[in-house]
Amino acid sequence: MSYLKNIAPVRYEGEHSTNPLAFRWYDKDRVVLGKRMEDHLRFAACYWHTFCWNGFDVFGYDGSFERPWHHMADPMEAARAKADVAFEFFTKLGVPYYCFHDRDIAPEGATPRESVDRLRRMVDVLGEHQQRTGMKLLWGTANLFSHRRFMSGAATNPDPEIFAMAALQVKEAMDATKKLDGANYVMWGGREGYETLINTDMKRELAQLGRFLSMAVDHKHKIGLDGPILIEPKPREPTKHQYDFDVATVFGFLKQYGLEKEVKVNIEANHATLAGHSFEHEIVTALTLGIFGSLDMNRGDMQCGWDTDQFPNNVPDTALALYYILQAGGFSSGGLNFDAKVRRQSLDAEDLFHGHIGGMDVAARALLIAEKMIQDGGHARAVAERYAGWDEPLGREIHEGKFDLAALAQRTLHRNTDVAPRSGRQEALENWFNKFV
Repeated sequence: MSYLKNIAPVRYEGEHSTNPLAFRWYDKDRVVLGKRMEDHLRFAACYWHTFCWNGFDVFGYDGSFERPWHHMADPMEAARAKADVAFEFFTKLGVPYYCFHDRDIAPEGATPRESVDRLRRMVDVLGEHQQRTGMKLLWGTANLFSHRRFMSGAATNPDPEIFAMAALQVKEAMDATKKLDGANYVMWGGREGYETLINTDMKRELAQLGRFLSMAVDHKHKIGLDGPILIEPKPREPTKHQYDFDVATVFGFLKQYGLEKEVKVNIEANHATLAGHSFEHEIVTALTLGIFGSLDMNRGDMQCGWDTDQFPNNVPDTALALYYILQAGGFSSGGLNFDAKVRRQSLDAEDLFHGHIGGMDVAARALLIAEKMIQDGGHARAVAERYAGWDEPLGREIHEGKFDLAALAQRTLHRNTDVAPRSGRQEALENWFNKFV
């Protein structure tokens, strides 16, 4: 298919380039803190928004994009054509990874067996493309939310037969991820929640969700899938309330079912803001709790209350996010996936490149800012100074359990000295940060 034939491979041309189809900041071989930029960021393009979405919205049923493969009569022919274009796009863009849902790469069949057969055939096709191009799979996942059977949830569905249908899909998607040497496996519970508590048994549904995740973890070990299972938190939409509301909620759920050592999180920027948090809050929470895995990089529209999945364009916010990740040692199996889509009016193939180039340049520029922040060390010194008392005898003895509450209270009475508070220096640190951006 010649859909992208008029677009040349994207190259780095430097910050003064006037070529809109060139990188101004993303120089994949540039060394940043001892690693190549490509190895730090581990960019991935998503299959679903980029090649499956047809420009549909709730008021525009027909879609606006009209990609050639959207109109093919044979669904498997369309799947193969879509894969051809996808890997041409990945290689011309220069991302090292991609991500998919099972139904992105292979169409649903009339029966479970036909669906499994179609998926397995398309996994072979993707494997050939990976071998030919050198592309790698950051993660795979199963779409347990689009089909009408999942309108009341998948793992949390009131019908155990639908639970079993979901188990088949996840088993096959995990097998596909293993066969394609995927670095992670993601679970997103878009329908795992409720619309109303009037018809919901929350205790039962949470137990079902815990059982389902435990089965997935067992299967991961059975097939030797090396990377972690990742849960992607989101507070609402499409469900009114989703059980994986945010990182802290996910961690509490994992602790309840003894899975906190097995499962990590894939954090999306737009989901974080929908939960009332900043992106960096969710990242730092995951790092603190030991469940940080990977990122979906996008943004929402602050004037809208839903998940708009726009490409990132905020350099300071992205710099803060990457700063905390770099301080903690960077990505291991995870990476930075663009779970973002061009706008409904961006009709041309070239627009797919503009969206990704912009997002990759934002992340690259942010990485260079984070590097300068780490090399300067001003933030780390300020935070260490603020908490210095906890490294002195009293702080250490409190943590070591040498005081109970009464003994600590008696010490305070015996000392009988008021303690003056110290400035948090928020404005000074904000000014320090702004000098880099």
